[in-house]
Amino acid sequence: MDTNLIVEKLREGIWVAIKLGGPTLVLSMLVGVLIAIFQAVTQIHEQSLGFILKLMVVVLVLLVGGSWMMQNLLEYARGIFELIATR
Repeated sequence: MDTNLIVEKLREGIWVAIKLGGPTLVLSMLVGVLIAIFQAVTQIHEQSLGFILKLMVVVLVLLVGGSWMMQNLLEYARGIFELIATR
């Protein structure tokens, strides 16, 4: 196998991981910042409030974008397996 091909597939794998994890991480971080601001303003320091809301956002993102995420992951895996089969 050519090292350039391996590097390209690894780069593609990292990009797939960023595409799949990015929306979930960004939205949960945004909710965390908003909850922190709300808690600072109201002086309510309940830890479960932030956890529950972040959990709800992550579940919602997975429900809405789960099929897209799985499709991207399957396309990448198929490409890897086809490459293995041809070499």
